[in-house]
Amino acid sequence: APFTSSAGPDMPGKAPGAGFALGVGDYQEGGDLQRRLVAARQVERIGDVLILLQHPHTYTLGRRATADHVLWNEAELAQRGVARYWVDRGGDITYHGPGQIVGYPILNIRARGLDVHEYLRSIEEALIRAVAHFGITAGRDPAYTGVWVVGRKLAAIGVKVSRGVSCHGFALNVNTDLSYFDGIVPCGITDRSVTSLTELLGAPQRLDEILPVVTGAFAEVFGGAWTPVTLETLTDAAPPVPTAIEDPPAPPAKPVLRSYTIQA
Repeated sequence: APFTSSAGPDMPGKAPGAGFALGVGDYQEGGDLQRRLVAARQVERIGDVLILLQHPHTYTLGRRATADHVLWNEAELAQRGVARYWVDRGGDITYHGPGQIVGYPILNIRARGLDVHEYLRSIEEALIRAVAHFGITAGRDPAYTGVWVVGRKLAAIGVKVSRGVSCHGFALNVNTDLSYFDGIVPCGITDRSVTSLTELLGAPQRLDEILPVVTGAFAEVFGGAWTPVTLETLTDAAPPVPTAIEDPPAPPAKPVLRSYTIQA
């Protein structure tokens, strides 16, 4: 059964917020779910939502990515079981895989009075507070979005905002197999490395103990009275939409940074 977690604050005239955490889910299915929830949030059929899940081994390439940031050839990608998707979030390339907590906040940031940069800083703050619970002092890097520990990226962030509603989100390395980052130029950054809670704490961590800390920090930063919800409740209110959130064709050779995108 899926874990349940907390969710977004109720706002006058809007359906209550909701949130939930799932197990390991296919990336494209997760993208389709995001599109459904974004469309429902835009017309106020649902309130704000926080999805927490894991993905199988996956590389996602955002609007600023180029194909040469995938370093492994086709044979090695197949051998390691890595899927690839061009996606409509901001930023460059990143990795998702088992042992990593991926968060997709579907929030009406316009109703919250946040611009995209303020929203990104809020996600960073929630994750910084969450890992502090485990004795890790994390912070920001003035040059790059994300959550960092002494020059190593612990959590990547990349979002899209459409009609005031956010999608995509963050990836927090918990028990992540960091060797999969060897197959890419993570976030297009060549002068930084990555890390995980396992590496920093010297032992594997229990995801079922990390999840409530992450959701609690998220609720603390974004505020409001949050309530658990089931996936079925949300999908009943969010009918399917005609196309997937992923954009399979590769972008042009020199991709354009759209106004709503932001660096991962």
